[in-house]
Amino acid sequence: MTEHPRARLDDVIHAPVRFSIVAALAAVEEADFKAVRDTVEITDSALSKQVATLEKAGHVDVRKTWAGRRPRTVLRLTSGGRSAFERHVAALRDIAEGAVPSAGEG
Repeated sequence: MTEHPRARLDDVIHAPVRFSIVAALAAVEEADFKAVRDTVEITDSALSKQVATLEKAGHVDVRKTWAGRRPRTVLRLTSGGRSAFERHVAALRDIAEGAVPSAGEG
């Protein structure tokens, strides 16, 4: 018996807001905190909390810089985070395809 694809889902990425954040970051090399906030349509505090969880899991790298006199936070997926996202999406696709053995199989 093969393992159900849900076993390959990443528990950290699976939460809808974190999935949205990681998906947004997967589309770019890096992104400004404010751009991600606006894309995902959440508050600064909600994004900070979710990014901290993703950073702790090793999925997201957070870099603080300055733009003139203003602080700037830049987010990017780590290579491990990008791989985890790709595995997670592949597992979701497998689940969505619903491959179930026919009555004559198995």
